Amino acid sequence: MPFGGSGRVAVPVPDEPDRVVPTWTDPVARQASEAVGGPWGRHAVTGRALFWTPLRVCLLFASTVLALAWVKQAPCSSGDWSGSIQYTHFCYGDAIPLFGAHGLDRGALPYLDSAVEYPVLTGGLMALAAVLARGYTAVSGPQSLLPTVPEVQVYYVVTCLLLSLLALVATRAVMAVAGRRPWDAALFALSPLLLVHAFTNWDLLAVALTGLGLWAWARDRAVLAGALLGLAVAAKFYPLLVLGALLLLCLRAGLWRTWLRAAGAAVVAWLVVNVPVALLALDNWATFFTFSRSRPANPETLWNLVLTLTDGRAFDGPLAEGQTPTVLNTVITVVLLLYGLGVAWLTLAAPVRPRVAQVAFLLVAGFLLFNKVWSPQFSLWLLPFAVLARPRWRSLLLWQVSEALVWIGTMLWYLGTANRGIDEEWFWMAVLARDVAVVVLVALVVREIWRPDSDVVRAGRPGVDDPAGGPLDHAPDRLVLAALSRSRT
Repeated sequence: MPFGGSGRVAVPVPDEPDRVVPTWTDPVARQASEAVGGPWGRHAVTGRALFWTPLRVCLLFASTVLALAWVKQAPCSSGDWSGSIQYTHFCYGDAIPLFGAHGLDRGALPYLDSAVEYPVLTGGLMALAAVLARGYTAVSGPQSLLPTVPEVQVYYVVTCLLLSLLALVATRAVMAVAGRRPWDAALFALSPLLLVHAFTNWDLLAVALTGLGLWAWARDRAVLAGALLGLAVAAKFYPLLVLGALLLLCLRAGLWRTWLRAAGAAVVAWLVVNVPVALLALDNWATFFTFSRSRPANPETLWNLVLTLTDGRAFDGPLAEGQTPTVLNTVITVVLLLYGLGVAWLTLAAPVRPRVAQVAFLLVAGFLLFNKVWSPQFSLWLLPFAVLARPRWRSLLLWQVSEALVWIGTMLWYLGTANRGIDEEWFWMAVLARDVAVVVLVALVVREIWRPDSDVVRAGRPGVDDPAGGPLDHAPDRLVLAALSRSRT
């Protein structure tokens, strides 16, 4: 090996770093970097920072966004919403009204003492925050150095701190699953969606557990992945779609046994946390299922637009309060099944087996688009999959801006025109802009599945198959539909 004049070994600088540098590959990241000195230098050392590693930088990004999210929520934290402050300041959060509605202010336990319309682990997070809030209230007061604040405010602060920890866990999981593209986690950490909806509801619990499940799957630990996904389903039901994505991909790769181990672990984990609660308070535990079945179309959905355009005559017609929209539920089930079959065909017939994040993104996006409920914070479910499926800054930022507009439009619509809010037409414009943005993302992901050379995760990276694939990574195909087999040659 040659030596330089100083006697040190001359280490050649590679033309390409072992990690993808966003300021070299993404035009938006390149332009944004001008604010801090421009793109990363060709001869700069990557992956060897002593302190400011990609992980620490992305966690700092996420912490900054979460701090700003708290600043946005702070006006509502006291529980005094006089003057419709929750709408004028865009700081509405479900935790504050539900603190009293479910008796958490009186020490009631979710499910055991109060029916809760959320899955068990979400109710558990609510209870944990209430216990910690009562602990603070017990030690604060005139004789303490701790300030005395309303208990609901303590509860909301604790809830937001717990959700912040979950957001950091989700950021770490996204980075782990991204493989040689660790900076893709910045797309999650700097997300406008995180700024707007981190503290709107408890969705980050399911997002973090799902991210950990994907991380375990990427490390080829199917049983652990299944257990984590089962816990995620116990917080929100959408992670079932991730198991569906893994089923389709394992079907193509002939990895039935691997998927069955994961699915079995998911079932066991879900049962472990649900069965005790169901045995102790069956009716209250079942509230989530009965409520989901009987609730009408959410304002932010396409189905509600159809109802609005038909003066409520479409589907079931006018319904009494609490009456189940049977026809609407049936139509939605059929549409979702047809969409799922389309994703299944694409997965099994694509020229190259799709990546886990791509299939999961398509399934979750379709579920949000065609389900009867799309609360604005549900879009957090889609965020990690969007980042991992198509890590391009421009399209992701445009979609997330549309999500922020939906939140602004929703709050101003609820405020009402009499209080200087907006008309329904403006609300619908924001919703349709968001839906179009999601449809465009779906179309782009489908195109990249159809034409894998345009997938930035794989393109130009010989040997890269699926960083999140785990047992699927570089696995040979066992079942491929013949429809596109000729295009593979």
